[in-house]
Amino acid sequence: MIRTYRDAVCLITGGGSGIGEALGRELARRGALVVLADRRLEGAEVVAAEIRADGGQAESLALDVREADAFGAVIDGVLRDHGRLDYLFNNAGIGIGGAFEEHTLDDWRYIVDVNIMGVVYGTHAAYPRMIEQGFGHIVNTASMAGQIATPGLSAYGTTKHAVVGLTRSLRIEAARHGVRASAFCPGVINTRILQHGGEFGRVRGPAGVFEPEAVDTSRTMDPNHFAALALNQVASNREIIVLPRMWVLIRWLDRLSESLSGRFNARMYERMQAELDRRVAKANATGAAPKEPDGPPTG
Repeated sequence: MIRTYRDAVCLITGGGSGIGEALGRELARRGALVVLADRRLEGAEVVAAEIRADGGQAESLALDVREADAFGAVIDGVLRDHGRLDYLFNNAGIGIGGAFEEHTLDDWRYIVDVNIMGVVYGTHAAYPRMIEQGFGHIVNTASMAGQIATPGLSAYGTTKHAVVGLTRSLRIEAARHGVRASAFCPGVINTRILQHGGEFGRVRGPAGVFEPEAVDTSRTMDPNHFAALALNQVASNREIIVLPRMWVLIRWLDRLSESLSGRFNARMYERMQAELDRRVAKANATGAAPKEPDGPPTG
């Protein structure tokens, strides 16, 4: 049977930073063996070494979730080395912000490849193995952007809605095999993706040509706090895991009245656009030449 969480074997994509790193540390603290997969191997290696130094069990490996064959090889390797796979956390993801008309087709291909196909590849590789062993839990990191309208994040929201849809459908199919499926739908978590996408994405259009300003993190959730609370809900086999709690109310408001939720989101978007217009006008008045983006993001 699945282990919660002592002696469980857990594979986490995007395990070298952010939510993935926090999940790895918390799972190891609870007695699991964690395999941290990340396309930037050096980050995963550092986290794994720190976990081992604290007495936990951790491994690291390189994985680009856009490569289906590589993902399958990782799943096979985990099963070969450890004999089981209790949890797959499809956590790797990127963000692209900006108005819809500012997104290029390369932007769309990039974010779909990572945020949707990365989850599909991981699930496609792990799910049959979990059916064979008779247990397992696939946990996909979506977002509140997969629950409500997110103007200014149309591409990102599209991918996260897809992840939620996949998870809910799979959960019903998988139940008869003893396999579980859940989706994380966090609100705003304090990770590097808040800084213009950090190394994990970018902001298109006028907002993307300015140097990132300091982000107010006072209303964000610490990723370690998120991991601790979210894993409690995974253990309870919750379908959709929404944190922080204030976002539960926002989700229910959206379901209660889509028109009211839409008006609220439109007002927030107008405020965001007004602030952007102010920054552009200020830059033009001072003669400051904003830096242009350095081309489309790469994998």
